[in-house]
Parts: sequence; C-alpha cells; structure tokens
Amino acid sequence: MNMPTETPIYIAGHRGLIGSALVRRLTAAGHRHLITCDRSALDLTDASATNAFFAETRPEYVVLAAGRVGGIVENQQFPADFITSNLAIQLNVVQAARRHGVRRLILLGSSCMYPRECPQPMKENTLLSGQPEPTSLAYAIAKLAGVQLCLACNLQDGEQCFIPLIPNSAYGPHDNFDLGSGHVLASLIRRFVEAAQQGAPSVTLWGSGRPRREFVFADDIADACLQLLSRDISKLELPVNLGSGVDYSIAELAGKIAGFVGYTGNVVWDSSKPDGAPQKLLDSSRLRDWGWQAATGLDAGLHETIAWYRSNHVQEEQACTHQ
Repeated sequence: MNMPTETPIYIAGHRGLIGSALVRRLTAAGHRHLITCDRSALDLTDASATNAFFAETRPEYVVLAAGRVGGIVENQQFPADFITSNLAIQLNVVQAARRHGVRRLILLGSSCMYPRECPQPMKENTLLSGQPEPTSLAYAIAKLAGVQLCLACNLQDGEQCFIPLIPNSAYGPHDNFDLGSGHVLASLIRRFVEAAQQGAPSVTLWGSGRPRREFVFADDIADACLQLLSRDISKLELPVNLGSGVDYSIAELAGKIAGFVGYTGNVVWDSSKPDGAPQKLLDSSRLRDWGWQAATGLDAGLHETIAWYRSNHVQEEQACTHQ
C-alpha cells in the first residue's frame, strides 16, 4: 500500500506524548499534509463539531491519540469523567471517519484493558476473559469499547480499515510530569530530579515497588503507527499489542532513574498505597511476526526523557520560583 507524502493525515492529540512523537516521525519521513487542531478549537466529545471538522479537512488517514488519561489517583477520583470523555471521543472520531471515507484509522487502546489476573505475557485473545484492575476500571471499559467499535466496523463493512493498537506504558518527551495526573515513569523522573536538586534525604514512593511494568518509548510507537498506516495489514490479526518485550519492577525503574539523575538518598516504599496490577507484560508476537519491533532500550529512552524534562520543565519551574 502506498501512502504519498502529500496524503492528508489527521493526528488527534498532536500535543500529547504519542501524538507529538507521531508528528516528529511523519515530518521526518517527509509527510507534508499533517492535520492538527488544538483542544481549544475542536472538542472531540462534541459529535457535530467532530463531524464538521472531518467534512472540512477530509483526512485520508487518522491516528486517534487523544483522550482523557491519568494515573491511579485521577482514575480513582474521576471515573465518570474518564469513561464518558473517552467513550465520546472514540465514538465521534470513528463515526466521522467512517462517514467521510477515511482509508485507515489507528485507535490507541491500553494494556489496562487486560484482566488484572492474566497469564503473562498477555495475549490479545485474553481480552474480556476477566475483570481489569479496579483502580482503572472505568478507563479500561472505555478503551475496550473503542477496540470493539473498530472490530465491529471492520466486520460489518467487510474491510480492515480501523486498527485497534494496544501499546504498553508509553513514555518520552512531552509526557505528563504532573504528580497528580501523570503515570509512574514520568512521576518518578520528576520526584527524583526535584529530590536531587533539593538534596532531600529520602523519597517516599507509593506501593511496594514489586509490580512489574513494560515501557515503550513514544517514538517507537510512532514508528509502528506509520508502518501500520502505510503497509499491507490484510494478514495482520486485530487487535494488536505493542510492547518492548521486557518488563521491570517499579523498584528497578526507580533505581535506574535515581542513578541517572544523580540522586543518592534513600527510597522509602509506602505499602499502604495501592500497587495496581501485579504485572503488565504484553505478548507482541502478532506485530513482531508482521515485521515490527521496538528499537529503543529503556536506558536510552530514560536518558532522552530526563534530558527533555530538565530542558523544558526544570527551567520553567525555576523561572516561576524566582518571579
């Protein structure tokens, strides 16, 4: 399948972690007709506005990287917001894409859709075989609905146009480093950078440190998206997992980040706080057998992410401090 560089491609959520990586990847590949729109100008939870946007811009390819995301704290505090926002965005974008003849669309799912107690690594055919982790249940149900929406459209329309892609924990430049709403890796980077700057004797982290997570660099996800948009997918069974193939305990991750940022104090684990699912490692053999695999190891990705955070956030925080 050929995707000329002038083909109109809509990236929903272009300022986010994966969306911004996709903009970089497509730009580097010479694509010149990227369609983006800030949230302030287009509310994807508004069906009429979303449909009008598609009617005006006429994208041929779409990557849906927009949505309401957050860590354990936000998922527990705002479950209604998580399920309603994500359901609405997915339904509106997929319906508009279908109505206006989009040739291919990628919808990003989440590894939290898998059952909490699931054989590891997790295969795509174990989705819906058990209940997801309760702390992120509302979000997981919304993303499961998005996956099933894509599969239902493909089945009814008789062609494989809508691709549910399930990446594991993404990280990289442009991540959300807010301690209240960010995911574990970004939050740890911020905590340890600040602790190193302040000379803090200890850092207290949630949980036991034992849960294991698989992390995927955002630029690797963007590369997979580009290939899924431009290559033959007729023999690729959907949905499809996207992982690095390696997982780490949260304690191991914290140790790596502390070492990379130069923090030498103590790490204290608050076991009264929730751990979340005990392990989330994806079986990505469908995508690997199709011809793609992650290229960025965790150490290299962490160094790049920490450098980006220090360049973009630490300077902002210092500027605010000195005002």
